[in-house]
Amino acid sequence: MNQIPTTPAIKGIIISLILIIMGLITHLAGLDLNKTMGSIQYAVLGAGLIWACISYSKQSNGNVTFGNTFAHGFKTTAAITAIFALYTYISLKFIMPEIIDLTLEVAKKGMAEKNMPANQIEQGMSMTRKFFIPFAIGGVIVAYLIMGLFFSAVGALIAKKNPNPNPLEQ
Repeated sequence: MNQIPTTPAIKGIIISLILIIMGLITHLAGLDLNKTMGSIQYAVLGAGLIWACISYSKQSNGNVTFGNTFAHGFKTTAAITAIFALYTYISLKFIMPEIIDLTLEVAKKGMAEKNMPANQIEQGMSMTRKFFIPFAIGGVIVAYLIMGLFFSAVGALIAKKNPNPNPLEQ
């Protein structure tokens, strides 16, 4: 009996919810600027995408190719990226806007340590504040798509594939 594979959108929603919950816990714990927590989120993203590819292969009884398994993983990536970009906007605008101030303060200290003139620091802070949310969303999109390419390829390599699937069964 052939089972219909879970759609990339459903898998994307599941993985996104896990990432969003992790982000909220990180925020509540006061670890917003902790680089290790960011690395853990990328590891969860990677594990989720590899799971999506392996799950797709299992649900298709191994009658898959590298290409269609990779495509499934990347479609899942697209869903995650869209959801997480929306979450980034909502969180920075409404849920935790103080992240912008925290990030700008760290950047300001870094500029001051490099002995930048005060007027350049203030000009840089003004521009960064103005474009912070669009840059954050753009960063999420680029980072998640690049990581998605990599982890979808890894998942497609790992996923079990039948060497000679019967084309009449597909």
